[in-house]
Formats: sequence, C-alpha cells, structure tokens
Amino acid sequence: MSSFGKKISELRKSKKISQSELAKRLNTATSVIGRYERDEINPSIEAAKKLSKILDTTVGYLLGETNELNFFKNPDMLKRWNAIEEMGEKDKEHILFAIDALIQKVRLRNIAL
Repeated sequence: MSSFGKKISELRKSKKISQSELAKRLNTATSVIGRYERDEINPSIEAAKKLSKILDTTVGYLLGETNELNFFKNPDMLKRWNAIEEMGEKDKEHILFAIDALIQKVRLRNIAL
C-alpha cells in the first residue's frame, strides 16, 4: 500500500498540478508539499481535508482506510454523495433504497443480455 505522501504525489501528478500550484491552493509553502510527499511530515486534519478536495479523492483514501482510488474520484459522484450525507437518516435510507433497486435492475438486465 502506498504511503500518504506517495498518494498525494501520484494524485497531484495525475491531475498535472505542480507542487507550487498545490501549495498555492492549500495556502502553504511549496517546501511543505515536498515534505508531505516525502513523508517527512503529516498535514493537519484540516489540511488533509483540503488536499482531498483539491485532489478529488477522500481523506480515507489518503490515510489508507480504503484502497479505492476511484471510489469518488468523479467530482459529480462525490457531490452527490456529500448531498446525501447532509440529509436526515430517513431521507438517506429512501435514496439508498432507490439506488440499490436501480443497481439491481441494471445487473439483472446485463445478465439477461
């Protein structure tokens, strides 16, 4: 499994963002980004949250809680998930029930093909 710093570096490069540009977006020094990427220091929780948003991933991925890089790499999917997360429990339950039903329908359709 990649380290926190390696993940930041890989994501930054895949988005074609320089260390300098990432530092500007994070409101920090370029040297700090380099130290993150070399695993010399770890960011604060707030910085990790900002990094995950800038790099279109999750804090969980950066911290190694999940290996799913593409879990919410699509910003539209991430926005949808965040919108659902802000809802009350009953609304979340209904929406997830509907999503599960749609997924099942597509899977059954694909099996029939």
